[in-house]
Amino acid sequence: MRVIPTDLIIKNIKEMCIEANYMLSCDVKDGIITAASTETNTTGSKILEQLKKNMDIAESENIPVCQDTGMAVVFLKIGQDIHIEGCGIEDAVNEGIRQGYAEGYLRKSVVGDPLIRKNTNDNTPGIIHYEIVPGDKLGITVAPKGFGSENMSRVYMLKPSDGTEGVKKAVIETVKLAGPNACPPLVVGVGIGGTFEKCTLLAKKALIRDVNSHNSIGHISRLEDELLEEINSLGIGPAGLGGSITALGINIEVYPTHIAGLPVAINMCCHVNRHKTRVI
Repeated sequence: MRVIPTDLIIKNIKEMCIEANYMLSCDVKDGIITAASTETNTTGSKILEQLKKNMDIAESENIPVCQDTGMAVVFLKIGQDIHIEGCGIEDAVNEGIRQGYAEGYLRKSVVGDPLIRKNTNDNTPGIIHYEIVPGDKLGITVAPKGFGSENMSRVYMLKPSDGTEGVKKAVIETVKLAGPNACPPLVVGVGIGGTFEKCTLLAKKALIRDVNSHNSIGHISRLEDELLEEINSLGIGPAGLGGSITALGINIEVYPTHIAGLPVAINMCCHVNRHKTRVI
């Protein structure tokens, strides 16, 4: 039985909160660079060049790439052959978030009660998702999520008869309704199947996949390509000011569902699609 101290978890999450907010992942950076060179709209091209400059300044000067440094979403893949020693794992995750947002001078955006709206002043608590997996490793993914795009996300409880066309209609409708409010170019995460809550988790997980990757299931991979093409034909463009690049990518995750349902969740993310992963 391998022992992992919670001090190590705290340290890693602290560092990952800072890194995720200062440096975009390589797939997202490459996507913005490629988009800037292929965008045919003059205004859109200028905006993408500004986004390139912004991410370069953030990384070189160690400052946040966006003023909305997000609510920290943390995915834990806990090997069943490890023992976590020290404080409670949830306490450790939140302490790592607290330290990271303090030391990184990151904006504290969390309110303790959704109606009273008093800021917790340390960006905790985070959103934590647990998964028990084989092995003796602990996988950690930190994905700070800004709410300009989060607010544009939607869940549809479709009928089975709506099928693939119903899913496509839901995704396109969500992107159209978001317009400029989700800060395009977008990364779109889609979850299909499961239950009401499962499809939303699938959509969130889809956002932390490499933006250039494809689902391993053939018809789902084709659906990703079809939807990306349709989204980029809408003309919304960078910052919603017109152009051929409305989305950098669309990732779809699926799960078995009930015979009577077809749940679909669309989790929108702006071009600042932040996520860092480490394995301890």
